Amino acid sequence: MWNAESLSREQIREFLSSSEPIAFAGCGRKERYAWVERVLAAQRYGELSKRERGVVRAYVEKVTGMSASQVTRLIRAFLDRGVVKAAPYQRHRFRTRYTVEDIALLAEVDRAHERLSGPATRRILQREYERFGDTRYQRLAKISVSHLYNLRASARYRNQAAVFEPTRPTATAIGVRRRPEPQGRPGYLRVDTVHQGDWDGNKGVYHINAVDAVTQWQVVGCASKISEVSLMPVLKAVLRQFPFVVLGFHADNGSEYINHKVAKLLEKLRVEFTKSRACRSQDNALVEGKNGAVIRKLMGYGYIAGEHAEAIGAFYARHLNPYLNYHRPCGFATVSFDERGKRKRKYKTEDYRTPLEKLQSLPEVEKCLKPGVSVRSMEREALAMSDTACARRMSAAKAKLLRQCKAQSAVPPRFP
Repeated sequence: MWNAESLSREQIREFLSSSEPIAFAGCGRKERYAWVERVLAAQRYGELSKRERGVVRAYVEKVTGMSASQVTRLIRAFLDRGVVKAAPYQRHRFRTRYTVEDIALLAEVDRAHERLSGPATRRILQREYERFGDTRYQRLAKISVSHLYNLRASARYRNQAAVFEPTRPTATAIGVRRRPEPQGRPGYLRVDTVHQGDWDGNKGVYHINAVDAVTQWQVVGCASKISEVSLMPVLKAVLRQFPFVVLGFHADNGSEYINHKVAKLLEKLRVEFTKSRACRSQDNALVEGKNGAVIRKLMGYGYIAGEHAEAIGAFYARHLNPYLNYHRPCGFATVSFDERGKRKRKYKTEDYRTPLEKLQSLPEVEKCLKPGVSVRSMEREALAMSDTACARRMSAAKAKLLRQCKAQSAVPPRFP
């Protein structure tokens, strides 16, 4: 309606009575609010009596098609501020707690540690701030596991972090048909072998993976062949690297361990020799899980020639094994039993510790250690470098090793 704001009160009354059966509606909120402001200003709404205000109010409701309560709000805004305008929409936003720098730092930690689970990564962030004094991790040290996954799902994180593919499970083997019972004592090992692929009839290297059942202390070695001549020196070197006395040796039923030479070696060391039972996949599940989470994640599935076994073994002893035991948190489940006697495992955030921390928490741990080894000396070695710094050093050494293998190999290796 044009010039509708200039009508007198009598004309407004006549309009309302004559247009009673007709319904009106405004074009848009902006045009309606502007028209209401012009009408109220032209009619000098603030100076009118109560009866005259009612006429103007009814006129505004009729022409705009708005409800009485909405017209009341517009009139109150006009009387308070002299204008009728829509309030700008303000979406409620939570305060941002973790900055762009925090997300970049999380991506850097994930790249260095090759994207561990949420609880393990959270434990690393806590240790970087609380134990190694890196103030950059102050906010991330208090992050929850669920929100850590939220940051990993953000577009900013994905732009900075590498893309990781899920690992595939593997199965390998060892030997005397009984499940070992460590009873809370370190030294009962679960051992397995991981083969590093074939190429045109050539066998790749074999990784010897040994994990303690109580502390998850892990030592990895590398053999060029699975024969007794090649395997025995590597197996002896792996056993020497454990800081505690080895009491048990358990594996699947592969012939690389179920043979007289291995049995003789373990008998000489007075080590209990056991092997997995039929249809009991849980007997050696701990080390098989480490095969995928550590070895396959680190070295991939592609072929690496056996001639590089010595260099890979030196890399494991110098870089990988210290990183795994001093700087990489592992999950230790709290086991409970339901009313039927079935075991239930539950992982809490505080249950993620490095193998060294788990070893320190055991009672009378000094009695379990080998002569010349102390918890204090291992702790000094662990504190000499932060978790992420050790992971970076290990990753750099791995990249250098794989480049050397590629340059020196007659058959081109296939790396992850």
